[in-house]
Amino acid sequence: MSIIEAAATRLLEAEKTKKVIEPLTVSYPEITVDEAYHTQLEIIRRKIESGGIIVGKKIGATSKAIQNMFGVNQPDYGHLLADMMYVEGDDISLEPFIQPKVEFEIAFILKKDLKGPNVSIFDVIESTDYIVPAIEVIDSRIADWKIKFEDTVADNGSSACAIIGGKPTKLDGIDLTHIGMVAYQNGEMIDSGAGAAVLGNPIRSVAWLANSLSKYNVSLKAGEIILSGALTSAIEVNVNDIFTAEFAHIGSVTASFKE
Repeated sequence: MSIIEAAATRLLEAEKTKKVIEPLTVSYPEITVDEAYHTQLEIIRRKIESGGIIVGKKIGATSKAIQNMFGVNQPDYGHLLADMMYVEGDDISLEPFIQPKVEFEIAFILKKDLKGPNVSIFDVIESTDYIVPAIEVIDSRIADWKIKFEDTVADNGSSACAIIGGKPTKLDGIDLTHIGMVAYQNGEMIDSGAGAAVLGNPIRSVAWLANSLSKYNVSLKAGEIILSGALTSAIEVNVNDIFTAEFAHIGSVTASFKE
């Protein structure tokens, strides 16, 4: 069995049983970034075989806050499947998760395909139908979040689910570099940030994703949801927590977590 097949099997079993594993970079110290991405693709292939439907992508580690938190130095990405998606107002059970955290982001919904390697920010603008506020739940199948870059890449970008807000907004006239966001946990302000934290501009983040995916012959499709990256550091989630992210100009999104 190859490293890719073995790593995919271990991560899927950890997700199913909720029993964490040691870092892949410890079990397979020779694993490369390319093998880690192929491990992610193998996991998604198996989930699709079992009925999973790809509905979008997520971009991770776009801000210095997240890179510092997890000890990585470049962005990564993962796949979003239909059973990972919620809309504001849904109660979200923590039962499926192991060690969840939330991130506050701007989601892009595409109206045209984007395929690298030469996608520009202007292509992203042209291909975007609208944006909405979003909360991503990240989770790790690796014990205690002791991850290196290859670990989170293989583990589908440490993604678990996403909650989409309810105010679609066109990009026209909005400066995403300076757009502000304030985050609340159970009614108390916990953090704030601006779009510039996401690779300087969330639009640039989406262009980076389209170009990076081209190496694996993967494109972004019309109708897909693209989580562009967190504006602040990730926050641990506990039962009965309610998180709200309020964005200037594009509205807010709230996520409620139950047992």
